[in-house]
Amino acid sequence: MTNGRFANSMSTALRHPGVIALIVAGVTIAAMLIVDHGPWNRAKTQPAHVAMYATTGEAARAAGAKVLPTAPRSPIEPARPGPKTSPVVNPVTP
Repeated sequence: MTNGRFANSMSTALRHPGVIALIVAGVTIAAMLIVDHGPWNRAKTQPAHVAMYATTGEAARAAGAKVLPTAPRSPIEPARPGPKTSPVVNPVTP
């Protein structure tokens, strides 16, 4: 008889919203710790020949490629609808 009352009180206590929130919080924190601190989240070192170039353009020039700007737009192309965008902060000079 005592075991039945204990089981009944435990199932009633586990249905309380505060207990459910604590269980969900505990599972969420455990999942975040596993994802954030797993072996797949380690810093990846780069070899010297890869880390030497800061941008793709520098790496392409070092390999002998030419980095050219794209072709200008067609004069018959209609203007883009909507507000105008801000100018480019760092324009590319060929």
